[in-house]
Amino acid sequence: MKINFIKYHGTGNDFILIDNRSKNYFLKNNQIKFLCDRKYGIGADGLILLNNSKNQDFEMSYFNADGNKSTMCGNGGRCIVDFARYLNIIESETTFLACDGVHVAKILNKSKISLSMSNIINIEKKSNDIFIDSGSPHKIIQTNNIEDIDVFNLGKKHRNLLEHQPDGVNINFVQKISNDTFKIRTYERGVENETLSCGTGAVACAIAMHYSEQTKKNKILIKTLGGDLIITFDSQFRKSYCNIYLEGEVKIAFKGNIEII
Repeated sequence: MKINFIKYHGTGNDFILIDNRSKNYFLKNNQIKFLCDRKYGIGADGLILLNNSKNQDFEMSYFNADGNKSTMCGNGGRCIVDFARYLNIIESETTFLACDGVHVAKILNKSKISLSMSNIINIEKKSNDIFIDSGSPHKIIQTNNIEDIDVFNLGKKHRNLLEHQPDGVNINFVQKISNDTFKIRTYERGVENETLSCGTGAVACAIAMHYSEQTKKNKILIKTLGGDLIITFDSQFRKSYCNIYLEGEVKIAFKGNIEII
């Protein structure tokens, strides 16, 4: 089977994008895992199929690098919006369907995209850690020495704790830089490694810092290893959050085709 694809990244979080409107591709778990493999395949943090949607412009179907279908991916959501523009499905604005519902997005310029995210109602605090589902489940751990954190080993340890099973959780380490700026590093489940950026993780960290009164701002700059993301939101007495938007750049890395068995 020959597959045409475009490799995208959103602040270093990279994805294989495939146009599946004609329903030609029924990829198995091991095939997706192969395509995302950085030694034997194309290499990516995840794979995204753009499918037809009955009521929206298109539907996003996201798979982690381990080949399993996963929850919402914020950076992937921004990338698929640009992919839809590339395919002439949309112009500068869109609504599309993902696993957590309908998202609204706007293309702000040639490379910057703003994406609406799901409302956040349930926020849980255990000891000094905060748990938020921002479309995907996240654990937020505050630190004062983010540069020295062993993200792979410490992230893996937290991700595999019994309390987070059977599905696991994404692990985010966050450090306050100023009243409206925070630096984060993320260990992503499904990738099972640190990624250069995580969109839902950036959203979760921004909300967590507001919830824990580390900031009073509702426009937060999140600095990741792969670049900057801006999160805006409205807060209801620090109990629930709505009108959440994730904004950042996306880029095409390369285009190609690959034959898989």
